[in-house]
Amino acid sequence: MQHDAWPALPYDDWSDTCATLHMYTQVIGKLRLALSPFEPEWANVALYVSARGLSTSPMPVDSRTVDAEFDFIDHVLVIRTSDGSIDRRPLGGSVAEFYTDVTAILGRMGIDVAISVVPSEVPDPIPFPDDRTHHTYDTGQAGRFHQVLTRVDVALKEHHARFRGRSTPVHFFWGSFDLAVTRFSGRPAEARPGAGVIERVSGDAEQICAGWWPGSDRVRYPAFFSYGHPKPDGIEAVPVRPSEGGWRPEVGEFLLPYDAARASADPRGAVREFLDATYAGAAGLMGWDPGLTDVSASAAARPRSTA
Repeated sequence: MQHDAWPALPYDDWSDTCATLHMYTQVIGKLRLALSPFEPEWANVALYVSARGLSTSPMPVDSRTVDAEFDFIDHVLVIRTSDGSIDRRPLGGSVAEFYTDVTAILGRMGIDVAISVVPSEVPDPIPFPDDRTHHTYDTGQAGRFHQVLTRVDVALKEHHARFRGRSTPVHFFWGSFDLAVTRFSGRPAEARPGAGVIERVSGDAEQICAGWWPGSDRVRYPAFFSYGHPKPDGIEAVPVRPSEGGWRPEVGEFLLPYDAARASADPRGAVREFLDATYAGAAGLMGWDPGLTDVSASAAARPRSTA
């Protein structure tokens, strides 16, 4: 049965809004890249799911901080500074208009920052000031996207919480337009030969990554994903649960269609099952310490409120 608590989000129905929103988030993501101190594997560039949308978290500007939040309930971009300035830009219109308005807001706030105006990790990128191709923004579709993000964020945080080693928070990457969490073994790794700077920085550590994306022109449906880097021999044969999930050679990752999780009796449980099965399979092939996910003792000792 389909669960209304996990909204439908067919990619073909909202691909135009998705493409525009992807470029909006790139504008704000480039701001985060320019202002935030560098962190390994690009952890300083990501956005975070909030109760109302996607947020940068505070970014330093001299003695102040600034943050930006996409509000998918009121459908505005909100930019705030720690000294009390606040401005709002309604979501909608071309990427060129959005970029111009964001630049003007930052100028009024006294924030002098130069960002790269060329989108990342997309084919045939159009510089933000010239992009009048992407201009569709449907509020209902954007709202459903946020509602899906809030549910996926919880499932990924449950997965994240069971790991004792170094891992990222659950965060949203505006280049690949996905929500992800990455676990690390502590061993270094190398990106594939010929990789660009983005892949070289993100792939310099052995890792198992899991997440969700809303679909793309290459994979035209929303899906949960998982992979190990460097790709271990034999990963294609790892048994995956639920049965609708599996290794997809065309993308080089495990995928579980979002609609398959929605159709299960327990969607969040189905997502956890997929994440646990693919992690266990990859970790076993990569020789990771099984104790990294042994949380039974800590769970038993977890303090509980007596109030």
